[in-house]
Amino acid sequence: MDIQLIRTFLEVAATGSFVNASDRLYVTQSAVSLRIQRLEDSLGKQLFIRSKAGAELTSAGREFERYALSLIKIWEEARQQIGVPEGYTKSLTIGAQYSLWPRLGFRWIDQMQATMPTLNIRAELGMPDRITRFLVEGVVQIGLMYNPQLRPGLSASKVLEEELVLVASWPATLDEIPENYVFVDWGPEFLHAHALELPDLTNPGLTLSLGAMAADYIVNRRAAAYLPARYVKRYLDEGRLHLVPDAPMFPYPIWSVWRDDLDEEIRTTAELTLTTVQSQMDELQNAVLDDLNDISSGDSIEVLGHSDEFRKHK
Repeated sequence: MDIQLIRTFLEVAATGSFVNASDRLYVTQSAVSLRIQRLEDSLGKQLFIRSKAGAELTSAGREFERYALSLIKIWEEARQQIGVPEGYTKSLTIGAQYSLWPRLGFRWIDQMQATMPTLNIRAELGMPDRITRFLVEGVVQIGLMYNPQLRPGLSASKVLEEELVLVASWPATLDEIPENYVFVDWGPEFLHAHALELPDLTNPGLTLSLGAMAADYIVNRRAAAYLPARYVKRYLDEGRLHLVPDAPMFPYPIWSVWRDDLDEEIRTTAELTLTTVQSQMDELQNAVLDDLNDISSGDSIEVLGHSDEFRKHK
């Protein structure tokens, strides 16, 4: 059976739409329709009820979904195991959002390779939807993301609390920021807290839904934005970015999502090494927050969206 047909089936089932599935698979809607038709012809059953609202699984489709997931998982296990290079005994694929590779994902890989030299590691990049799909299909065994999407067979744990801090490409006070402020979209909770407590920082016409990648934009222009303390520390150390005194921080948790059937030896190694990296990240963040606290007027830093909550770093 063509594995591509099964992947397409699972994508339509997950999105409830042939159109959305075509967007995620980077093929035309007619290609998606043709693949589903071929699969239905092979099985002799209708798998979806099509309507203007989308595509809904039939009873046969729901029954086949269990087998489709198993087939994809077995295929990926076979593909990865057969593809293990000579000299390596096991394989692991990690998926993460762009912002989580520098200073977190890459350091985790370093730690795992040092601890388990015979482990072959592959890195994947994607947004939460893509990484979650890969986790469900078995393409990826562990994911790093800001907004986990749990599915059967997956479990999540918090890695650390990412601290978003306001930085500018020049030494500036909070009052000097508005004309050069760039809004980085960190999700609905950040948007709500931002609108509530920083009404003077109106968006000047530019919103970046790029996460920490926005640092590359900010650092090369007279601009300011909320970015992860962990990510911008090197820019701060180089004097290319500057913390804005008295600006509140915003906690934004990072999660790891694991397949429940992950090899136990790999899981143990991954968990232990991730703990080591967590400690390193805490040190980086705390150093930035200590600096912010030192240049701010109060004894602690206000938490954006929680005017009665503060973080002490003195």
